[in-house]
Amino acid sequence: MSEIHERKLEHLALCVREDVEGRGATLLGDVQLLHEALPDCSLDEVDPSVELFGHTLRAPIVIAGMTGGAPRAGEINRGLAAVAQKAGLAMGLGSQRALWKDASLLDSYRVRDVAPDILLFANLGAVQARDAGPAAVLDLIEAVGADALCVHLNVAQELVQDEGDRDFRGCLDAIAHLVDELPVPVVVKETGCGFSPATLARLRAAGVRCVDVSGAGGTSWTRVESLRGSRRQRELGETLRDWGVPTAAAIVYARRAGLEVLASGGVRDALDVVRSLALGASAVCLALPFLRAFEEGGERAAGALAERLCEGVRALLLLIGARTPRAARIAPRRIGPTLRGWLELDAECDATRAMPAGSES
Repeated sequence: MSEIHERKLEHLALCVREDVEGRGATLLGDVQLLHEALPDCSLDEVDPSVELFGHTLRAPIVIAGMTGGAPRAGEINRGLAAVAQKAGLAMGLGSQRALWKDASLLDSYRVRDVAPDILLFANLGAVQARDAGPAAVLDLIEAVGADALCVHLNVAQELVQDEGDRDFRGCLDAIAHLVDELPVPVVVKETGCGFSPATLARLRAAGVRCVDVSGAGGTSWTRVESLRGSRRQRELGETLRDWGVPTAAAIVYARRAGLEVLASGGVRDALDVVRSLALGASAVCLALPFLRAFEEGGERAAGALAERLCEGVRALLLLIGARTPRAARIAPRRIGPTLRGWLELDAECDATRAMPAGSES
């Protein structure tokens, strides 16, 4: 069994069985949507569908990329892809780093035979994209028949892995080259630590138009790695378990930067989905709930979760007087004090960056 193959199986087992979520909040709970007691429409008139990268999704929901590179991972990918096909949702594949290193692992990523119509995201780490170059990355995209590429950033996770990457130079330039040269959209995705305003500004300047914020408060990959690492790495992983920008703040930061937003990081139910839409997300990605549902009850359980989410989103849109997901952006809401503090911090950081050198003293 290869090192990557073994690591993929460990990740799956830990996410299914262990406490791997951050102890901090996503701050989505700080978004309190006001109830509309007299919505001037019927439930049948509420249309939760969205257009994303040329595809129509029945609801603004993406089954987020989770795994690949091992036979069990292939079973999960195919099962969840079948769910996405039936439910009319989008789906992402897990990191294709293993496929880049070993083409014989393609079957663990191949889902088009069960999901020919879904919006499908390929997935590769920024370090691997830098090292592989655009031509090789395009080969990985075409090998799985993907419609778009997620380039994931996971510096904190890599630092906790004993075998992880340590050199992240040149990644922004590599992303810019992918945006310029690939024939498919490029989404830059964090992996549980969110984005700061400064990073988002750099991505926008590099030509990026869409990010998956994957904020803090959901699955903590530093926590996952701490459960499988050496003693020193376990200590670092626990120190960084709650590191990052909360999901709700990262969504707003990305919208302020003029980027299209996919929201992920601790999204657990339809209310979290609609809160994310209200903050400006175009669609919302969920991973852990679908993985655990699939492990507990296969396609039937994962499909039932998809249906509950779609029905819940539609009902909640009606309850805030929104006929479409985009209309949720103007729905009345109250922002709690903790999230408000994060959003005010963004303005303070902008003011600090504008100060002349030396004026901080």
